[in-house]
Amino acid sequence: MKSEGAGYNRRHHDLKAWQESMKLAEAVYKLTSGFPSEERFGLTSQMRRAAVSIPSNIAEGAARASKKELLHFLIIARGSLSELDTQITLAKNLNFPGATATTEQHLDQTSRLLSGLINATRADLGSLHP
Repeated sequence: MKSEGAGYNRRHHDLKAWQESMKLAEAVYKLTSGFPSEERFGLTSQMRRAAVSIPSNIAEGAARASKKELLHFLIIARGSLSELDTQITLAKNLNFPGATATTEQHLDQTSRLLSGLINATRADLGSLHP
C-alpha cells in the first residue's frame, strides 16, 4: 500500500515565497486572535482568508502544467497580499491589539519574494516565446 502523498510532487514547499507566506499566515492568525470578539466575522475573518489565500495560490500555481498558469496564480496571490496589507493597516488605524511589527515584516518579505518569483516566471515565459 502506498503512503499518503507518495508520488505527489509538493514543489511549492521548495519555493521561498510559499514558505514565507506560510509564516505570514501564521502571524495573521496570531495577530487576529487578539482582536475584539465582535470582529470574529468581520476583519478577523477577512484577514485570515486573505492570508491563507496567498500560499494557497502559490501552491496551486506551482502544481499547474505551465509557466503561464503559474504566473496567473502568482498574480492572484499578489492581489491577496495587497488586500491583507490594507486590512493590517486598517487594524493598526483602529488600534487593534497585536504584534503587527512581526506581521508587517512577514508581509514585506513575502512581497519581495513573490515579486521576484513573478519577475522570474515572466522572464521564463519571455524566453519561451522570442
